[in-house]
Amino acid sequence: MARYIFITGGVVSSLGKGLASAALGALLQARGYTVRLRKLDPYLNVDPGTMSPFEHGEVFVTDDGAETDLDLGHYERFTGVSARQTDSISSGRIYSNVLEKERRGDYLGKTIQVIPHVTNEIKDFLRIGDEEVDFMLCEIGGTVGDIEGLPFFESIRQFIHERPRGQSILMHLTLLPYLAASGELKTKPTQHSVKELQSIGLAPDVLVCRSEHPIPDRELEKIALFCNVRKEHVIPAYDLKTIYEAPLAYHRAGLDQAVLDAFGITPAPKPNLARWIDVMDRLTHAEGQVRVAIVGKYTQLEDAYKSIAEALTHGGMANRTRVKAEWIDAEIFEREDPAPYLENFHAILVPGGFGERGTEGKIKAAQFAREKKIPYLGICLGMQMAVIEAARNLAGVTNAGSEEFDVEAGAKRFTPVVYHLKEWIQGNHVVARKTTDDKGGTMRLGAYTAALTPGSHVAQIYGTTTIEERHRHRYEVDAKYITELEKCGLIFSGMSPDGRLPEIVEVKDHPWFIGVQFHPELKSKPFAPHPLFADFVRAAKEVERLV
Repeated sequence: MARYIFITGGVVSSLGKGLASAALGALLQARGYTVRLRKLDPYLNVDPGTMSPFEHGEVFVTDDGAETDLDLGHYERFTGVSARQTDSISSGRIYSNVLEKERRGDYLGKTIQVIPHVTNEIKDFLRIGDEEVDFMLCEIGGTVGDIEGLPFFESIRQFIHERPRGQSILMHLTLLPYLAASGELKTKPTQHSVKELQSIGLAPDVLVCRSEHPIPDRELEKIALFCNVRKEHVIPAYDLKTIYEAPLAYHRAGLDQAVLDAFGITPAPKPNLARWIDVMDRLTHAEGQVRVAIVGKYTQLEDAYKSIAEALTHGGMANRTRVKAEWIDAEIFEREDPAPYLENFHAILVPGGFGERGTEGKIKAAQFAREKKIPYLGICLGMQMAVIEAARNLAGVTNAGSEEFDVEAGAKRFTPVVYHLKEWIQGNHVVARKTTDDKGGTMRLGAYTAALTPGSHVAQIYGTTTIEERHRHRYEVDAKYITELEKCGLIFSGMSPDGRLPEIVEVKDHPWFIGVQFHPELKSKPFAPHPLFADFVRAAKEVERLV
């Protein structure tokens, strides 16, 4: 039976619960335990798949096709444990499940209420995989006191009460604000946050206190006294230069020891932190720097491309090089020449996205990279834009475009070299989709196999001819244009196993130009950089040496 750690937050949101959860998971792994991390989100969306990146940051996709919160990306990057559909749940999903059961008559005519029906549904979710790991870490989104979060907190209260004593603990993150006028840290918001928890029947076993200033010993004692927590279980958490310092920083602060003490695990196994020491060594002892331009449409919010930014950092670690990623709004290139903006970069990356806005700018970025022989990595829409650019400027299809843009505009304007995917093979069955289907969960989602051409650039990078990568898209490059495009210097070096869907495109006689239909950034980790990102940064490093 797994031991459960529930991670909650108070005072304000965005304190770093996801990062603290991921770091704690990594520390428990370092002590020899197996872990699984989960996210419970109180919002009423069934999942974040239909949310704007400006609203919720990027959507992280699991191997089994779940569209989840970006915190699951942190979990995977820090622990290496692949997330599943059962590791992410929202109020919307919970209520949807309850209402489906009510329509089927599963409740035998009873009146459906938050307690017990909604709370039981949440508890059933928490129990999934109970016997698979030593520790189950469950992060609750939002802050204590939020109306929409109350069913989750009540479920946790019941869950802890129903399990054997000592099998579950609560870790609470709060903020210690600094008042410059009085020159002191204030503990009162933390006290009120804990009081709010206590009022709904929950008491924290471990307190993690975020602060921009050192927390004096007397303040730690005060927090322990007023919040009814042992002083050694009040853990200071300071701002860090890099998120990858978090496991070592939390270990120095005593977080993992406090958690094991709260479970009564003594003596605790000694941690092996060699992995994280190596990660920090690669980050802090980088040799040189490369500049990578990310030409996208959600550049105002870096969280929209969180996994890409982290994967570039990992690629830098693999090459002991610092990667300076700079965000450029693709729409600028629809009005101005891209050359002055891009000529000083060592590599160009065009990420995924939805809709027509900014696409002409992305096409120009791909053209600039192709013609100037600058390393180019196109991801999802970034690959499609590279294909459209080649079709227009090399294959003579002057009005080449994507069916997506015509559907959005409600008028036929382009020759669609990228089309809406009507059906594809998933496992051993065919999936069919229409343009009129609901938006949520209807894309080609999750891990799919691709066959690489032997001797191709990507086959050399991967070191194999069979790969499995994660997808999130509903439009595909039309295979009927392959012959025409390959005559012009494009190489379709990766295809779906049935040979119908292009997965990877390269440009012949170019030092490094690769477009991929999938999202390689989702599988990159600091201790296992993704091969494509590692080689992309290596190619950028070669350009930097030549300049």
